[in-house]
Amino acid sequence: MSHHHFLLHKPYGFLSQFIYELKRKKRLLGELYDFPEGTMAIGRLDEDSEGLLLLTTDGKVSERIRSKKVEKEYYVQVDGVITLEAIEQIKRGVEIGFNGTKYITKPCEAFILKEIPEFGPRGKKIRDERHGPTSWASITVNEGKFRQVRKMTAAVGFPTLRLVRVRIGDLHLGLLKAGDVIKVSKLL
Repeated sequence: MSHHHFLLHKPYGFLSQFIYELKRKKRLLGELYDFPEGTMAIGRLDEDSEGLLLLTTDGKVSERIRSKKVEKEYYVQVDGVITLEAIEQIKRGVEIGFNGTKYITKPCEAFILKEIPEFGPRGKKIRDERHGPTSWASITVNEGKFRQVRKMTAAVGFPTLRLVRVRIGDLHLGLLKAGDVIKVSKLL
Protein backbone atom coordinates (compact mmCIF):
# COMPACT_ATOMS: atom_id res chain seq x y z
CA MET A 1 0.00 0.00 0.00
CA SER A 2 1.28 3.45 -0.90
CA HIS A 3 1.16 6.00 1.92
CA HIS A 4 0.79 9.78 1.74
CA HIS A 5 2.71 12.32 3.84
CA PHE A 6 2.23 16.07 4.24
CA LEU A 7 3.80 19.12 5.88
CA LEU A 8 1.27 21.74 6.94
CA HIS A 9 1.59 25.20 8.47
CA LYS A 10 -1.42 24.94 10.80
CA PRO A 11 -2.96 28.37 11.18
CA TYR A 12 -4.26 29.84 14.42
CA GLY A 13 -7.88 28.87 15.12
CA PHE A 14 -7.87 25.38 13.57
CA LEU A 15 -8.10 22.07 15.43
CA SER A 16 -5.49 19.40 14.58
CA GLN A 17 -8.20 16.96 13.53
CA PHE A 18 -10.63 16.14 10.75
CA ILE A 19 -13.76 15.28 12.77
CA TYR A 20 -15.28 17.25 15.65
CA GLU A 21 -18.27 15.64 17.34
CA LEU A 22 -19.38 18.42 19.68
CA LYS A 23 -22.02 20.97 18.68
CA ARG A 24 -19.84 24.08 18.67
CA LYS A 25 -18.57 24.91 15.17
CA LYS A 26 -14.79 24.45 14.84
CA ARG A 27 -12.39 24.90 11.95
CA LEU A 28 -10.81 21.58 10.94
CA LEU A 29 -7.82 20.49 8.83
CA GLY A 30 -10.02 19.23 6.00
CA GLU A 31 -10.91 22.85 5.19
CA LEU A 32 -7.27 23.52 4.21
CA TYR A 33 -6.66 20.75 1.67
CA ASP A 34 -8.34 17.68 0.14
CA PHE A 35 -6.40 15.08 2.13
CA PRO A 36 -6.74 11.40 1.17
CA GLU A 37 -8.96 9.18 3.29
CA GLY A 38 -7.16 7.83 6.35
CA THR A 39 -4.92 10.89 6.80
CA MET A 40 -4.07 11.63 10.45
CA ALA A 41 -2.24 14.42 12.20
CA ILE A 42 0.99 13.31 13.89
CA GLY A 43 0.66 14.80 17.34
CA ARG A 44 -1.36 17.93 17.93
CA LEU A 45 -1.20 21.67 18.07
CA ASP A 46 -4.04 23.16 20.09
CA GLU A 47 -6.49 25.59 18.52
CA ASP A 48 -4.51 28.64 19.73
CA SER A 49 -1.17 27.31 18.47
CA GLU A 50 0.33 27.51 14.99
CA GLY A 51 3.11 26.03 12.96
CA LEU A 52 4.47 22.79 11.57
CA LEU A 53 2.11 19.85 11.67
CA LEU A 54 2.93 16.57 9.95
CA LEU A 55 0.19 14.39 8.52
CA THR A 56 0.34 10.83 7.21
CA THR A 57 -1.70 7.79 6.27
CA ASP A 58 0.98 5.54 7.87
CA GLY A 59 0.40 4.75 11.56
CA LYS A 60 3.96 3.41 12.02
CA VAL A 61 5.44 6.72 10.84
CA SER A 62 3.10 8.58 13.19
CA GLU A 63 4.16 6.45 16.17
CA ARG A 64 7.88 6.93 15.42
CA ILE A 65 7.61 10.73 15.11
CA ARG A 66 5.55 11.05 18.30
CA SER A 67 8.23 9.16 20.24
CA LYS A 68 10.66 10.85 22.60
CA LYS A 69 13.44 10.27 20.03
CA VAL A 70 12.22 13.14 17.82
CA GLU A 71 12.75 16.77 18.92
CA LYS A 72 10.03 19.37 18.53
CA GLU A 73 11.10 23.04 18.51
CA TYR A 74 8.75 25.90 19.33
CA TYR A 75 9.11 29.66 19.11
CA VAL A 76 7.11 31.28 21.90
CA GLN A 77 6.16 34.90 22.33
CA VAL A 78 5.84 35.56 26.04
CA ASP A 79 4.41 38.33 28.18
CA GLY A 80 7.32 40.45 29.39
CA VAL A 81 11.04 40.36 28.65
CA ILE A 82 12.08 36.80 29.47
CA THR A 83 15.23 36.52 31.59
CA LEU A 84 18.24 34.24 31.27
CA GLU A 85 17.33 32.87 34.71
CA ALA A 86 13.88 31.85 33.44
CA ILE A 87 15.46 30.22 30.37
CA GLU A 88 17.86 28.26 32.63
CA GLN A 89 14.93 27.04 34.75
CA ILE A 90 13.11 25.85 31.62
CA LYS A 91 16.27 24.07 30.44
CA ARG A 92 16.65 22.21 33.76
CA GLY A 93 12.95 21.29 33.99
CA VAL A 94 10.03 22.94 35.73
CA GLU A 95 7.03 21.69 37.66
CA ILE A 96 3.76 21.73 35.73
CA GLY A 97 0.36 20.16 36.27
CA PHE A 98 -0.53 17.17 34.07
CA ASN A 99 -3.62 14.96 34.46
CA GLY A 100 -4.27 16.34 37.93
CA THR A 101 -0.77 15.63 39.25
CA LYS A 102 2.47 17.56 39.44
CA TYR A 103 5.08 16.73 36.82
CA ILE A 104 8.70 17.88 36.39
CA THR A 105 9.49 18.44 32.72
CA LYS A 106 12.55 16.74 31.29
CA PRO A 107 15.66 18.85 30.59
CA CYS A 108 15.42 20.58 27.23
CA GLU A 109 17.08 23.16 25.02
CA ALA A 110 15.97 26.80 25.30
CA PHE A 111 17.32 30.21 24.40
CA ILE A 112 16.17 33.80 23.91
CA LEU A 113 15.55 34.82 20.31
CA LYS A 114 17.34 38.07 19.53
CA GLU A 115 15.09 38.93 16.56
CA ILE A 116 11.32 38.74 16.20
CA PRO A 117 10.45 35.81 13.89
CA GLU A 118 8.74 36.63 10.57
CA PHE A 119 5.51 34.62 10.79
CA GLY A 120 3.17 37.32 9.55
CA PRO A 121 0.12 38.46 11.47
CA ARG A 122 -1.86 35.95 13.48
CA GLY A 123 -5.56 35.39 12.77
CA LYS A 124 -6.43 37.06 16.08
CA LYS A 125 -4.53 40.02 17.50
CA ILE A 126 -2.48 39.04 20.53
CA ARG A 127 -2.79 42.26 22.50
CA ASP A 128 -2.07 45.96 22.36
CA GLU A 129 1.50 47.22 22.82
CA ARG A 130 0.30 49.50 25.65
CA HIS A 131 0.08 46.44 27.90
CA GLY A 132 3.85 46.15 28.12
CA PRO A 133 6.70 44.45 26.28
CA THR A 134 6.84 40.93 24.92
CA SER A 135 9.79 38.74 23.93
CA TRP A 136 10.48 35.54 22.01
CA ALA A 137 12.27 32.32 23.00
CA SER A 138 13.00 28.96 21.41
CA ILE A 139 12.14 25.81 23.38
CA THR A 140 13.00 22.32 22.07
CA VAL A 141 11.43 19.33 23.82
CA ASN A 142 11.42 15.55 23.35
CA GLU A 143 8.17 15.03 25.20
CA GLY A 144 4.70 16.41 24.63
CA LYS A 145 2.45 16.67 27.64
CA PHE A 146 -0.84 18.56 27.21
CA ARG A 147 -0.05 22.26 26.58
CA GLN A 148 3.43 21.61 28.00
CA VAL A 149 5.36 24.53 26.48
CA ARG A 150 2.66 27.01 27.57
CA LYS A 151 2.76 25.57 31.09
CA MET A 152 6.57 25.73 31.15
CA THR A 153 6.74 29.45 30.32
CA ALA A 154 3.95 30.21 32.80
CA ALA A 155 5.79 28.25 35.52
CA VAL A 156 8.74 30.65 35.23
CA GLY A 157 6.54 33.77 35.24
CA PHE A 158 6.28 34.47 31.49
CA PRO A 159 2.92 33.32 30.11
CA THR A 160 2.86 32.36 26.43
CA LEU A 161 1.01 34.76 24.13
CA ARG A 162 1.82 33.04 20.82
CA LEU A 163 3.22 29.58 20.16
CA VAL A 164 4.56 28.41 16.78
CA ARG A 165 6.10 24.97 16.20
CA VAL A 166 9.01 25.55 13.80
CA ARG A 167 10.67 22.13 13.66
CA ILE A 168 9.99 18.42 14.07
CA GLY A 169 13.21 16.40 13.85
CA ASP A 170 14.96 17.63 10.69
CA LEU A 171 11.79 19.04 9.11
CA HIS A 172 11.43 22.83 9.34
CA LEU A 173 8.49 25.18 8.90
CA GLY A 174 10.70 27.19 6.55
CA LEU A 175 8.85 29.51 4.20
CA LEU A 176 5.44 27.85 4.58
CA LYS A 177 2.73 30.43 5.22
CA ALA A 178 -0.29 29.74 7.43
CA GLY A 179 -2.53 27.23 5.64
CA ASP A 180 0.14 26.01 3.18
CA VAL A 181 0.32 22.24 2.60
CA ILE A 182 3.17 20.38 0.88
CA LYS A 183 2.96 16.70 -0.10
CA VAL A 184 6.28 14.92 0.48
CA SER A 185 7.58 11.46 -0.41
CA LYS A 186 8.58 10.59 3.18
CA LEU A 187 8.74 11.92 6.72
CA LEU A 188 11.89 11.54 8.86
